[in-house]
Amino acid sequence: MVLTTVLLAVLGPLRPYLVQVAIDRFLNAGKLDQFYQMMVLLIVLLVTQAFVQFSNTHLAGVIGQNVIRDIRLKLFRHIMSLRLRFFDQTPIGRLVTRNISDVETLSNVFSDGFANIVGDILQLLVILGFMLYTDWRLTLVSLSMLPLLLLSTYVFKEKIKVAFNDVRTAVANLNTFVQEHITGMNIVQIFGAEEREYRKFTRINAEHRDANLRSVLYYSVYFPVAEVIGAAGTGLLVWYGAKGALEGIVTEGVLIAFIMYIAMFFRPIRLIADRFNTLQLGVVSTDRIFKLLDHQDQTENKGQLAPKDLKGHIRFEQVWFAYKAEDYVLKGIDLEVKPGRSLALVGATGAGKSSVIQLLSRFYDLQKGQILLDGHDIREYELSFLRRHIGMVLQDVFLYSSTISDNISLGNPEITEDRIREAAELVGAHRFIEKLPGAYQYNVMERGATLSVGQRQLISFVRALVYDPQVIVLDEATSSVDTETEELIQEAISKMLKGRTAIVIAHRLSTIQDADQIVVLEKGEVKEQGSHEELLALQGAYAQLHAMQFKELLKPVGRGF
Repeated sequence: MVLTTVLLAVLGPLRPYLVQVAIDRFLNAGKLDQFYQMMVLLIVLLVTQAFVQFSNTHLAGVIGQNVIRDIRLKLFRHIMSLRLRFFDQTPIGRLVTRNISDVETLSNVFSDGFANIVGDILQLLVILGFMLYTDWRLTLVSLSMLPLLLLSTYVFKEKIKVAFNDVRTAVANLNTFVQEHITGMNIVQIFGAEEREYRKFTRINAEHRDANLRSVLYYSVYFPVAEVIGAAGTGLLVWYGAKGALEGIVTEGVLIAFIMYIAMFFRPIRLIADRFNTLQLGVVSTDRIFKLLDHQDQTENKGQLAPKDLKGHIRFEQVWFAYKAEDYVLKGIDLEVKPGRSLALVGATGAGKSSVIQLLSRFYDLQKGQILLDGHDIREYELSFLRRHIGMVLQDVFLYSSTISDNISLGNPEITEDRIREAAELVGAHRFIEKLPGAYQYNVMERGATLSVGQRQLISFVRALVYDPQVIVLDEATSSVDTETEELIQEAISKMLKGRTAIVIAHRLSTIQDADQIVVLEKGEVKEQGSHEELLALQGAYAQLHAMQFKELLKPVGRGF
């Protein structure tokens, strides 16, 4: 592309020079044979220039597309490596803008920005060299309007830069708003907030329109002004050149060549402002992309431990954890789950139950203390190994817009259809899957919209089971299902947990009474721990929770609820 850029810078200005030679040396001298030969040479030059222009444009496009492919892949891989804390604080729409729109802008930098700017500047220098070589007086007259054009170009560049920054900000705001509201459309409709949210969208959309209109205004003013300045320069050239031709100082060929030179000279200057803005847009987008790439809030993955035989012995030793600064949500937690045993976490909302399991899989890292797995700090394990051997079933089940089989295996070629079917039969999901059109090839649509909550939950159980993890974590896994499905899942859980270490979070105490150990958390601290019978005998927090839930179950049906 560099080679074709240099060739274009030379081939373009060469054409007026050949026209000058053809007129002054051959046509005016009556040497028609040489004149015709010069015309053939000009045609060959035009064809060559067209081919080089094609090659330059094509190569620039190829480079641009390959660059944005590589950057987009790097950016997406980087995003996947960031901790959950980052996603808690960053709107999804903004990340979509960075990965799609901002990266796409970089393509224009390579196909219509940097390379063309370099080519235009090089061409200007070559043209200026030809003009000075031909006639320095005509050159000065031709370029007399250049300072005015440069001034208007600079003003335009600064104004359009601000407008484009406003456009990019408005696009990010639009993406964020649309993504959030489409995802949460059920909330909008439940509370009848359609008109209110529509008015908000109208305001954001108007800001986007106004930012674009400002850029349109600057373009509308600049290009006519640049055209008038260029025409004025051409007019001065024709006036001075015609006068010189009448006096015999300037030849006809030189005058025609200079008219071609001046047209070629002013055209890139008019376009260079627009290309500088493309470059500036690329700089803005690059700055945003690099800020995201420079965000190093990744989970440290220096561990190399990946044993073949994992027993599942878990110990929390004086674990302190805070999502923000010193605002600790877990305070001095001491827990132990022996291999093949089960531990249940209970407590009020905000007590820190989910934080415990988030730390175990290293979605967040603790501030003090340590978590041991089979006697080793979990940070010593290779991260993918650790997470692969801790199967998690969450309350909020996320399914991709794909087949049931793909949602269970997550594209892992090692998980066969037979293994999926075996796990589904164990959990009790096989019966309803077989009844669906296409069975395991049924497309669940985005977020599993075509399945019931219970069906999605059963699929999440199958997904956890096919990886054959040694540790199973259940976070309110049965809270969203009906009683019949819950009984089915409880039976499946007992089979699934056999020989595995389990940590279960549940609000319904009836589902965790058989746990080997129950821990009551209160405000991030261990309040009580023991078996179901031991905790009831203490007549403490657990006994109180149990009494309240038992009372709810026995409440007679009357008015209202």
